[in-house]
Amino acid sequence: MHNTTASRPLSKRALAIVAAFLITTATAWGHHGSAISYDTTNLWSTWATVTQYNYQNPHPTMTFDRTVGYGKAEHWGSEVLTNPSMMARQGWTRGRTLEALAPGARVKLTLATSRAGGFSAIVMRMETEAGEVVGGSADREGVDLDGVAGGLQPKGDQPLPGQEAR
Repeated sequence: MHNTTASRPLSKRALAIVAAFLITTATAWGHHGSAISYDTTNLWSTWATVTQYNYQNPHPTMTFDRTVGYGKAEHWGSEVLTNPSMMARQGWTRGRTLEALAPGARVKLTLATSRAGGFSAIVMRMETEAGEVVGGSADREGVDLDGVAGGLQPKGDQPLPGQEAR
């Protein structure tokens, strides 16, 4: 007599459980800490114009333009620190957020620039022209660099978290 259970295919329920486990662990594995990717110890602020806002998990993304010397525009890409769940608990539902951050909206942003430099940052705080804080922490402030080209770029001589100074 041979074992029939070994040759029987997995049930749909077992496959669903395995798939859910793999998706959950892959998502958790892919999530990162903000301080490793962005210089969260040196925050700066600027006024910007939203060009696109994506209300998504685990973190929304946003592109924006900021005006620097002689009216030149810088095009930035960003991740938003506050996740949609926390934003909704603060009253910033998907609809309200997308309306407030529609393309063309002016916002004051507190940013932490990417440690790699360039026009990439994480948004630590957003404020509308009316003074409403959109998600994030009301107590996060940064050095005002409105109109300063490049914002606050990394110097390159600072060690990353976990590295020893040279």
